[in-house]
Amino acid sequence: MPLAGQFTSQQYSLSELMVAAAAREISDGEVVFVGMRLPLIAFVVAKKTHAPNAIGLFENGVIRSTPASELIYTMADPPNLLGATQCLDMLGVMSLLQSGRVHLGFLGAAEVDRFGNLNSTEVNGERGRVRLPGSGGACDIASLAHRFVVLMEHSKRRLPERVSFLTSPGYGDGAGWRQRVGLPRGGPSAVITTKAVMRFAADGEAYLASVHPGIDRDDVGNHTGWKLRISDQLGTTPEPSALELRAIREYDKEGFWTR
Repeated sequence: MPLAGQFTSQQYSLSELMVAAAAREISDGEVVFVGMRLPLIAFVVAKKTHAPNAIGLFENGVIRSTPASELIYTMADPPNLLGATQCLDMLGVMSLLQSGRVHLGFLGAAEVDRFGNLNSTEVNGERGRVRLPGSGGACDIASLAHRFVVLMEHSKRRLPERVSFLTSPGYGDGAGWRQRVGLPRGGPSAVITTKAVMRFAADGEAYLASVHPGIDRDDVGNHTGWKLRISDQLGTTPEPSALELRAIREYDKEGFWTR
């Protein structure tokens, strides 16, 4: 049923804006690798607003046609298992990627570069190289889903011209790279940051598609590690609607993920 509620345009957090933007990337009927934190809430919002028939996948093997009945903090929390459509193993859900049945995956990373390549393996820190958790299932999702979306902080450190380690592939070095290395489909469709939304041109390079309310496009460029292209149709990221805010706040009541 449609959600009701009244919120003014000033009554939302940056995280809620990012969640709403991420939710709009999900189309009705799609199979989606959900992930945790903000993408988890984005799946809930999409299900309760415009995509009631979307299916959520979790890397630990859980498949859900409805969101968990209460907020979860890890994929293996009991509410995520209760009422699940299926509880498989990791291989069971990852095989859906190989067969081309996953439309969208949400990912995070320490670094994302101008061609949408992801690094979650190691970075240069103040005291030298810093080892990070690594890929998990991200490389599989980036390689084999029909498209993927990244959510991350917007800073020069996080958005270098080239990642310092290629953990999960975007468009490599540009147009045609994925085909040359044997990836049958996919690539990044959007990077939703704390300042803006970037999308990708036909040549595989990112461009600025929208800036969040109150953010100047020069501020975005000054915090990006390369000369960022700007869309001729540059707009402002739409604010969360009353329906989207209601869905977010009914699920994440204490703002654990969205404060």
